Amino acid sequence: MKCSLFLMLAACLFSTANLWITPANADDLLPADTPIASVINHYVNQRMAALRVQPTPPAEDTLLLRRTMLDLVGRPPTLVEAQAYAADENPHKRDELISRLIGSPGFVRHQADEMDQFLMLSSGGTVRTYLVKALEENRPWDQMFRDLLLGETDDVEQKGAIEFVKRRVSDLDKLTTEVSSIFLGVNVSCAQCHNHPFVDDWTQDHFYGMKSFFGRTFDNGGFVGERDYGLVSYKTTEGESREAKLLFITGVELEQPPVKEMSDKDRKAEKELLDKLKKDKEAPPAPEFSLRAKLVETALATGQNELFAKAIVNNLWARFYGRGLVDPVDQMHAENPPSHPELLDWLARDFINNGYNLQRLIDGLVRSEAYARSSRLPEGDYPPATAFAVGSVRPLRPEAYAAVLKMAATSPDFFPAEMSVEDRENRAEGIVSRSRTIARSFEQPAPGFQVSVDEALLMSNGDRIRSELLSTSSEALLGKLNATPDRAEAINLLFWNVCSRPPEAGEVEAIQAFLSSRQDDLPQAYSHVVWALLTSSECRFNY
Repeated sequence: MKCSLFLMLAACLFSTANLWITPANADDLLPADTPIASVINHYVNQRMAALRVQPTPPAEDTLLLRRTMLDLVGRPPTLVEAQAYAADENPHKRDELISRLIGSPGFVRHQADEMDQFLMLSSGGTVRTYLVKALEENRPWDQMFRDLLLGETDDVEQKGAIEFVKRRVSDLDKLTTEVSSIFLGVNVSCAQCHNHPFVDDWTQDHFYGMKSFFGRTFDNGGFVGERDYGLVSYKTTEGESREAKLLFITGVELEQPPVKEMSDKDRKAEKELLDKLKKDKEAPPAPEFSLRAKLVETALATGQNELFAKAIVNNLWARFYGRGLVDPVDQMHAENPPSHPELLDWLARDFINNGYNLQRLIDGLVRSEAYARSSRLPEGDYPPATAFAVGSVRPLRPEAYAAVLKMAATSPDFFPAEMSVEDRENRAEGIVSRSRTIARSFEQPAPGFQVSVDEALLMSNGDRIRSELLSTSSEALLGKLNATPDRAEAINLLFWNVCSRPPEAGEVEAIQAFLSSRQDDLPQAYSHVVWALLTSSECRFNY
């Protein structure tokens, strides 16, 4: 209670009220109890009407099933799942599918992969073990934020979370930039050297103000510690030396207790203690006043937490819709307003009011009309991407791409129609688990994504592709094709198994012609056809 009052007083006294992501008046937003998907439909349709843009029709059932499964559980449907879904006339089948997928083990596994990449890609480390446990419990995002910045090594619930800080503690500039980017949607790195030339919100004061929250954090033998003394100082572009204020990114300036004066005797005693703790493999004692804890408290305080909520809402929106409501996602500032400000405000308010529930938010995002649109534009010019009038085409992350390839290369007989849902999911999880080794060979998606040379060479000439994806065993797709005497049936089976859809007439004609030209060696011909499909963009992307 004492800390909260301290924060409130400090905020009132020193805030510059520089809130550059100004929330809309709550009365102007749709009612709070409106379903998330309905809110998305309303605001996206409203903007399309203003732009006079016509959306694409809903995606075909089979393609939407594949898209949803790749987004929620990180694998494509089996042939039986795809054909059963296409034949199902239940008008509620999509809602039931989403609920079932979110309740399945694959949801935790895949979301942990996605979150681990989001949090740790630039660090070279991982917090996946922590994330799996947190996501299994549907732990709130604000609690995960606390765990990741303050996690206690010996606390079972937080085990592994502090790796987020530990991996970056040797470079406090990087730690400052990435905490701001990931959790607050503000990449303030350029303000490290100078005030931003085009964005008034970002000054050197902001960068070093944020760095002050980490200025006392250090590594001691693999443990993250924090001192009770130390100030961050810097030079302005005019050469003026300054001591940084404890300044949150929104411009709220905080007071802190007087900095402890350290005598030579104090420093010597501290060094001896830290050396002993390092030798005994024990964590340094906690500080009396933690600046990192003050950062967490400030980011989550009422009135400041909108930025924290908007950052993760915008990141998840970008993951499922191909681009952020604010894009790029780490450029949330006054000069880069959201495409749908009311929608972002509503989603952030809903996220806060519902306990920072990630699972609830994801559930709502994938139920909207905009998410379900076809990614194929029938005719005409593409509408502005900010209209979200066309389904997005997104490169798959390595784990999901590897899962697509391994599932596609497996015989459909491995998932017989009479198999129970539970057994099928367990068997699919086994294939996905075994695909993780080859996932390391694939390129991570990034803006302007292009397949790397290494990946292209692997897919063209790699022995692993031949041995793992083009096997002719009875459990492999190629084995099944070779054992299927009816060529038309084999082609149909091939497309359902690899692409989760039936073949188009032109595709059947082309493959029939190719197979006819290779009558002398049909197994080799089928191998070429399977390779061509597996290495196509259809397998590399979610669309």
